Amino acid sequence: MSKKKPIPGANMKNYFTKDDDKLKWTQGEVKTLLPTVVCQITSHHNTSSNGVSGDYIIMDAPDWVIVIPEKEKTFLMVKQWRHGINSLSVEFPGGVIDKGEEPEHAARRELEEETGCKAEELIKIGEVSPNPALFNNHVHVFLARKLVPTGVQHLDNDEFINFMELPKQEVMDGMGTEQFPHGIMGTALMFYLKFIGTKI
Repeated sequence: MSKKKPIPGANMKNYFTKDDDKLKWTQGEVKTLLPTVVCQITSHHNTSSNGVSGDYIIMDAPDWVIVIPEKEKTFLMVKQWRHGINSLSVEFPGGVIDKGEEPEHAARRELEEETGCKAEELIKIGEVSPNPALFNNHVHVFLARKLVPTGVQHLDNDEFINFMELPKQEVMDGMGTEQFPHGIMGTALMFYLKFIGTKI
């Protein structure tokens, strides 16, 4: 069962004023420079409010999901190779949302594929742009509770993943270290801490 709760920040005040309109750019012609299996590399010819224009590179990518599988005192984490940094990484489960797929369905699918667990309770706790300077997609963060193990992973042919349980404090202490280098995982953890009411 999925629980719906207002996303943190949904009712926050608007920090943008009329004076900020001059910061806006108008999007012009969009050209695909290179189609790849993970995104389209595109060029956007954009113009500022005072007439400055230029071509800006944007990665046109599908949305992603991150799932935080929570037990009473632990998180279920995955370990996998990241080609961008040529290194192993400890992360929350997650992946690409398929075309036409709802984020919640993708979250359930990725959780089961990577860990062999199903969630009886799934709550969306956040959504963020992973890098709005270069990417046009969003990451949807879910909290998974009441985990039911199936005992079977369903990985892609080029996907090699081990999973483990770690104490929550070890995950929090590890974020940003060599073994936990993925920045979006830190953002997901921030959404989790906001959701459970941890104050800075």
